[in-house]
Amino acid sequence: MILAKTERLIPRRWRESDRQPFAAMNADPRVMEFFPRPLSTEESDALVDEIEADFARHGFGFCAAELIRDHSFVGSIGLGVPRFSAHFTPCFEIAWRLSAEFWGLGLATEGAREMVRQAFDVHGLKELVSFTVPANVRSRRVMEKLGMTRNAADDFDHPRLSEGHSLRRHVLYRLRREP
Repeated sequence: MILAKTERLIPRRWRESDRQPFAAMNADPRVMEFFPRPLSTEESDALVDEIEADFARHGFGFCAAELIRDHSFVGSIGLGVPRFSAHFTPCFEIAWRLSAEFWGLGLATEGAREMVRQAFDVHGLKELVSFTVPANVRSRRVMEKLGMTRNAADDFDHPRLSEGHSLRRHVLYRLRREP
C-alpha cells in the first residue's frame, strides 16, 4: 500500500522484497554509526515485523521508501511510538534511516516533510519528536530543516544504553502542529 508520494519518493508499507536491502543497510557500519551496533539479518527482519505491527496498532509506522524513478529501495522514513520511558514519553517520533548511497540528496528531508504533513493533517497529532546523539550532524540538520527545535534542557540519556556508553547522551528536537 502506497501511503503518499513526494516528488522523488514513494513511502509505502513493507514488502517481502524489502527485507534483503533493509538488512544490508542495517549491517552497514556507516549507516549504523550512531546506533549501538549494526544489526544481523535476523534482527533486521524482526524490526520489519515490529514496524508492520505498529501499522496495525497505530495506523502508521516507519515506511519503506523507494525512488519513483526506478523503484530502488532507499530506506525507511516514518512515524513511530518509542518503546522506552523518558521525560518526554509517551510521544510520537519522526525518524529516517537511508542507505549511505542516498545520503546528501535531500531525500530524508523530502520524505520526512511528507511524514510531518501526514502526522498533523491525516493523523491529527499535535507534536512530533526526533532524537539522536549530538554527533549525528546529518540527522540534526534534517530535524532543523523540518522546523524542529531543540531545548538543551530536554536532552536525555537513552535508557536502553548503559551508563558510560559513548552513545547514551541524546539531543531531543520537537515540532508542534501550527494552530
